[in-house]
Amino acid sequence: MSRRIGVFCSGGDSPGMNAALRSVVRTALYLGYEPYGIYKGYDGLIDGHLTPLSASSVSGIIQRGGTILQAGRSSRFLTPEGRKQAYATLQRWDISALVAIGGDGTFKGAHQFLSEYPDIQIVGLPGTIDNDLYGTDLTIGFDTAVNIAVEAVDRLRDTAAAMGRLFLVEVMGRDAGFIALHTAVASGAEAVLIPETPTDFDAIIRVLERGWQRQKTSSIIIVAEGDEAGGAIKAAEMLRDRFPRYEIRAVVLGHIQRGGAPTATDRILASKLGAVAVERLHEGATDAMIGTQGGEVILTPFAQAVKTHSGVNPLLLHLVEVLSL
Repeated sequence: MSRRIGVFCSGGDSPGMNAALRSVVRTALYLGYEPYGIYKGYDGLIDGHLTPLSASSVSGIIQRGGTILQAGRSSRFLTPEGRKQAYATLQRWDISALVAIGGDGTFKGAHQFLSEYPDIQIVGLPGTIDNDLYGTDLTIGFDTAVNIAVEAVDRLRDTAAAMGRLFLVEVMGRDAGFIALHTAVASGAEAVLIPETPTDFDAIIRVLERGWQRQKTSSIIIVAEGDEAGGAIKAAEMLRDRFPRYEIRAVVLGHIQRGGAPTATDRILASKLGAVAVERLHEGATDAMIGTQGGEVILTPFAQAVKTHSGVNPLLLHLVEVLSL
């Protein structure tokens, strides 16, 4: 292993990526390595967009959302030619170890790259708001995304109560419903629609009818964007036909869940995992994601982290049903 370590962010940005970058850079310096930042993920690795990083390079960024290195997805890295160019860049810059901050696609790409170029070391940090990676209780950015969604729902509930409306609030989660489920419990929503469970409009109507009989004139339903109903707008259309008593509105929160200052939980998680990532590279680890389970920091092979779905917590699903009474 050379004395140079590269770090990059890939895929969608998530709050806490800058905190992770700061931790990686300063831990690398502490251990005597030279950290290099790679701009725009795998595309930057292919094109050679690298820069040396110092302690001052990452000063004052722990509280900032997004990533100073920029993130993004790379279609070129999916090709053997693209990966060959990326390897040539590493050889040219004398870098033999990488910290990849991202999610499912990032780690799949890293695993493929290592199968072709095993002389490179790569460890990953789970930087995704979706919380859908096996091998960690929390991903960097998830807590912030949930808190942003809950704050938005709290504001919408005020309007729902004042105007006597039913709001369907769509949160991010194309393939996983973790944000939706946690937001639903934390905001006291009457129902939640997520990809992991069948959408039962009959059950939702029963909940709304029960509330109506108690003179309840407003409700909130949280919808993950990847739910089989097709999102909040389509779900609202179906409910208007079946429950005309409510004035129904659909709100799509979208990318506001990605931006803004990370919560203390995400800052601490990112700082801890970033430091451990460099320490594990120093010890020779590769082809694995750094995560935390039950308070312990663990390594999970990339192949396992991206193929295994931990599933949503059935207790939280039950709570949404019970507490909607």
